[in-house]
Amino acid sequence: MRVPDYPAADAQEWSAVDGYFADMLAPSDADLNAALAANADAGLPVQDVTATQGKMLALFIKMAKASRVLEIGTLGGYSTIWMARALPADGRIVTIEAKEQHAKIAHANIARAGLADRVDIRVGAALDVLPSLEGPFDLIFIDADKPNNPYYLQWALRLAKPGTVIVLDNVVRGGAVIDAASEDATIRGVRECLRMMAEEPRLSSTAIQTVGEKGWDGFALAIVEAK
Repeated sequence: MRVPDYPAADAQEWSAVDGYFADMLAPSDADLNAALAANADAGLPVQDVTATQGKMLALFIKMAKASRVLEIGTLGGYSTIWMARALPADGRIVTIEAKEQHAKIAHANIARAGLADRVDIRVGAALDVLPSLEGPFDLIFIDADKPNNPYYLQWALRLAKPGTVIVLDNVVRGGAVIDAASEDATIRGVRECLRMMAEEPRLSSTAIQTVGEKGWDGFALAIVEAK
């Protein structure tokens, strides 16, 4: 059982249900297992999306008929593999990773999965890399350092078009998101980003709580409306 990010009394049951859903609806395979094993062997933080979340991202890409995807926060490339597999043959995902060692692991994982031709890994702080990118992207997945979420959302809007889907991960934080007095930079970054999403006239947004092997968390989902 994965150690949940936000433990709770029901964490074991949540994890068991996640496993049940994943086995039926988002089964793993040799390449996905190898990516997780390589990440663990390299000592990467255990912050990958779950299998069901990876499948959800893949479904979002197919529903949006996305061919250009931007991922902010690669880690070891597990989520990247899920999304790259969902792209059409001519699709491409640009993924940004701040740490060179993480990017090397991700590159190897993605190459092993036979997806190197669909993935463009950019190494560097996201706020340094984002100005070099050309939009628009059809789907943007934000899953990096949370204090910078407001800035990532600003860049997402610059690199979007009407119809672009924006997914913001880890917005519940074990319930801490509702603490308006929090001095935690992570919580403040999440709250500010959610406020911006709520007030941005170009976005239609919602947020969903989840429980599972990662504990109690969730994501925000938005679509860019016509200007």
